[in-house]
Amino acid sequence: MKAPEQFDPSKPDSQTNVAPVQQSSSSKSPALAKGTPTITQTHKQTAQADKKAFQWQFLLPKYWGIWLLMALVMPMIYLPLRWQFWLGRKLGIFIYKVAGSRRRDTLTNLRLAFPDKPEAERELMAKQVFVNQGIGMFETLCAWFRPNVFTRTVSISGLQHLVNAQNEGRAVILLGAHYTMLDLGGRLCTQFFATDCMYRPQNNELLEWFIYNGRTNIFGKQISSRDMRSLVNSINDGHVIWYSPDQDYGLKQGVMAPFFGVPAATITMSRRLAKLGSKEHPPAVMALHTYRQTPDNLPRGKRPHYHLTITPKLDNYPSDDEVADATRVNEILEGLIRIDPTQWMWFHRRFKNGPEGRTDIYK
Repeated sequence: MKAPEQFDPSKPDSQTNVAPVQQSSSSKSPALAKGTPTITQTHKQTAQADKKAFQWQFLLPKYWGIWLLMALVMPMIYLPLRWQFWLGRKLGIFIYKVAGSRRRDTLTNLRLAFPDKPEAERELMAKQVFVNQGIGMFETLCAWFRPNVFTRTVSISGLQHLVNAQNEGRAVILLGAHYTMLDLGGRLCTQFFATDCMYRPQNNELLEWFIYNGRTNIFGKQISSRDMRSLVNSINDGHVIWYSPDQDYGLKQGVMAPFFGVPAATITMSRRLAKLGSKEHPPAVMALHTYRQTPDNLPRGKRPHYHLTITPKLDNYPSDDEVADATRVNEILEGLIRIDPTQWMWFHRRFKNGPEGRTDIYK
């Protein structure tokens, strides 16, 4: 399959990054053939994790804002996807306008990563990041609670790399990234293989309850970054483990390595994971890219389409040089993100730490 073009907001179709699609006279998505297996019927999972129990403290006033947001948004996921995409676009543009600090952080990151682009192009990219995240919120909720709307919407390339590694008795460390369709990417992956995931628990207990329980419908195990025992067990069992090393967690467990040409604190957990498990058949490390190929203004009568890409395993990894290993991982992720940079979460402070500690670039 031909790789999609890199995003370029200077082109007329920059916000969609795909060729225009002719509109159908019907407002409904094309019907699936009778007997077509649904997402839930073909879902693959290593195990069904228990959901976290509800706590009565979640009814305290400090959580009312979250409950109100849920009450407003949850009914909307039962609208047609085309309407959800429209709402997601409007939501993203609204947040771009009102969330001043997040907008500034995004523009700062894009200025550092794309210094040769005119400022006007970077502003278009920043706005599209928020649009994609607004749509991604609906994609995530549907992935948790009504995934069958995504039946027959996904293609994949590179699956043989993962299958070959598992046929050799290897666990697979699948290096993901924080794309705007993060959890939908996980749901679509499990059409082809079961996977566990590593995650960082939310500070807000109600959000942690809500997100964790939603993800139990996707992943076999959700492994806290602090739970090394469960991680080792998954590796010893030969599972696929989704791990995203693309955020700045400082230098206590990381090194400085270039990311989009900018020195960035890069966590080195993936090279430690690659040393766990069987010495005869150590884990295979490869990267995953998830990508929405459909324009954000979903045409009438069309379903969205998503593409997953799995890279070949990293040979001779890890090496004796942790900086070289971190640089190598960053280069792979950067190459995948460049397929459409606006589908990566640039509003995180990716470059907040420098060699001497905290930087002031986001002030």
